[in-house]
Amino acid sequence: MKYSFLQCLLIYISLMLSCTNDSKRGTAAQGDKLTASKNDLTFRDVDGIRFFEVKRRFSNGLSFNKNGFQQEPNWIIEVKAPDTMLAYSPEKQAMEAFYLQFDHGRVYNFAREFFRAKAITKDSIVLQRLQVDGKIIAGDDDVRSDVYCTFYSKNYIEKKLKTTIGELQKPTKADTSFIRSLAIKTFKAPDNPDLAFAARQPVVFLPNSKNVTVEKISTIDETNKRHSSVDYLYPLYKLKINKSYKNFNYSFSVIVDAKGKMYVNRVDGVMRDDYPPRKRLLQGITDVYLQNLFIITPGTTLSLPHSSEVNLILIGKTTP
Repeated sequence: MKYSFLQCLLIYISLMLSCTNDSKRGTAAQGDKLTASKNDLTFRDVDGIRFFEVKRRFSNGLSFNKNGFQQEPNWIIEVKAPDTMLAYSPEKQAMEAFYLQFDHGRVYNFAREFFRAKAITKDSIVLQRLQVDGKIIAGDDDVRSDVYCTFYSKNYIEKKLKTTIGELQKPTKADTSFIRSLAIKTFKAPDNPDLAFAARQPVVFLPNSKNVTVEKISTIDETNKRHSSVDYLYPLYKLKINKSYKNFNYSFSVIVDAKGKMYVNRVDGVMRDDYPPRKRLLQGITDVYLQNLFIITPGTTLSLPHSSEVNLILIGKTTP
């Protein structure tokens, strides 16, 4: 079969393009293999290396969210066998052995938590903490799975980075800038509960009279998975006033601003029609009694004071 010059030219160009694309595909495939070889390590490959959590961030790179919740890096892990992961237990102050279960798609379970291994090297490990309900893994767009933990080996920290675990665990400048922006908003509307956020160092009530006492009550509830790490999000105090004008027992919340002034926010255990007068009554008690009988230090985050909400159980007794 004879071909014209134009047909021959088109066939030649087609063959050249085909070779070029095959070459590119070959190079890309080779690159993918190299990338995989670097990132396809498993926990088996880091057996015996102890890793320290140095960063725990949201996907935006910050340690805090707008509610004041802080991701704190405090895990220590070490693969001890193909099916065993050691993890540090603050309660036992020692490494505790957990069954290391591989699920699928780089998802693992240990220490009663699910993680997706994002990267594993002999210097570092990056894990995404996953929210799992039954057999369903919450997606990356679910805030409960928006937790990324970075671990470094001690050798990498000391010999390559030439720093300490404590330094790496500190909040960043971006964290400080973010918290400052939230705090400034509360300065402009100190009684606004929508702008108030949980203080990392909660409000402190110091008795200013022998007739008052204060007790900070823990809200830790392991049954409902409210751990010690989030206790500061729900500050609860029992304030007792002796020699009050009458006996009473009220439960309510207040917004404490950056200067220690209190604004009644939520009133518990009252009917709708009684809500406005009860709130006015509690604001009066707060202004006359609490503001004068206690020295109130506002809550702070990264040393910045700001408005935060605290829950109060207020007891008044006419006799000591």
